[in-house]
Amino acid sequence: MKERDWRIFKEDFNISTKGGGVPNPIRSWDESSLSKRLLEVIAEVGYTQPTPIQRQAVPIGLINRDIIGVAETGSGKTASFVIPMLTYISDLPQLSDENRGLGPYALILAPTRELAQQIESETIKFSRGMGFICVSIVGGHTIEEQSFNMRSGAHIIIATPGRLKDMLDRRILVLAQCQYVVMDEADRMVELGFEADVNYILDSLPASNLRPAEEDDSGDVPMIESHVGKYRQTVMFSATMPPAVERIAKTYLRRPIVVTIGTAGQAVDRIEQRIEMINDEGKKKNRLLELLGGEEFSPPIIVFVNQKKGCDVLSKALEKLGYKSTTLHGSKSQEQREQALAALKSGAKDILIATDVAGRGIDIKNVSLVLNYDMAKSIEDYTHRIGRTGRAGQKGCAITFLSSSDADVFYDLKQMASKSSISRVPPELANHEAAQRRPEGAQRGKRALTD
Repeated sequence: MKERDWRIFKEDFNISTKGGGVPNPIRSWDESSLSKRLLEVIAEVGYTQPTPIQRQAVPIGLINRDIIGVAETGSGKTASFVIPMLTYISDLPQLSDENRGLGPYALILAPTRELAQQIESETIKFSRGMGFICVSIVGGHTIEEQSFNMRSGAHIIIATPGRLKDMLDRRILVLAQCQYVVMDEADRMVELGFEADVNYILDSLPASNLRPAEEDDSGDVPMIESHVGKYRQTVMFSATMPPAVERIAKTYLRRPIVVTIGTAGQAVDRIEQRIEMINDEGKKKNRLLELLGGEEFSPPIIVFVNQKKGCDVLSKALEKLGYKSTTLHGSKSQEQREQALAALKSGAKDILIATDVAGRGIDIKNVSLVLNYDMAKSIEDYTHRIGRTGRAGQKGCAITFLSSSDADVFYDLKQMASKSSISRVPPELANHEAAQRRPEGAQRGKRALTD
């Protein structure tokens, strides 16, 4: 295809890139330079066609370039970095008695244990068929248990920053041969206070294979291809780019290509956003029961509240009325969290009531409704909450109960819903004084401390 054809192709899939030497996207898996075995694994997993982020990020990853990716929730981004990672690892020596103690070849960092486990589940689908060992290191499990899981070594480790730093400090794990690094939801890691831990971990990686910072930025693709397996490769996904994330990118990424799918930080147009102004707590409960008792939405359904106590109270009230509900919040043990998610996925429970701890990374198929019983404290958290529905190409609905106490987010919510072609802003919000301009000094991204 000619350059004009590629430009149209990228526009069709809402792909935009920034940086030098960007390879063309792939139109099919067969068009990639992936090995025959990896193509077979991709087919076995059921990936018939690449998603937009995979079409562009995979060919970039295969030429050993660093990537900053901005993609919507449910876009297939995990496979977009796992597939090039497995290709990279395939060129490295097999793990043996001589090198297994030197640590993993690849590291994936995630902000929460739920997201880390979701990534692990997706990664294993591909890595098992390639003969690679994948281990997660997260809170909620004992360090002894996780040390035992690594007794035979691991090609890939998926970890939360806090637990990984702890294991590095105790010298239970080293990163002496780590060559491929992924930071998923980097903005969330920073938001949760992990910036120092992330810097510590990245500084623990060997520096012998860093790409020269002064290398020509024109992106000479043939030159880069000749270095596959030599330079460390770093991939960062982030919905937003606050200053702290930009600092990390500037310090640790070399000549990254920025790939954006759709509009960064926006809910996709597959999600219908409905907003209802309800100030009375009793009316909120009645409206919730009306929605749950209707025929428009079928399980699974996710209900978000802002406080842990509110989770438990609402769940017990619904259970008394015969609804099958479960909860997910910061006071739950790792085992309890896993049981809650498993119950929702299996159909044993129909409704998940959660705080923002479940707002990112949790991938539950076919969620028909996300209900913000309490409006999120920031538009970023709202975006990630409603992103639990409308995933992987399906349509979804998000209903938000709004009250006058949410005035700090009125402006951002109005702006966001206005940009959606399938959503409507109610007059009570559109005409509200607080929705006409963003509050001065508003702290975008500020989180409640009650998760």
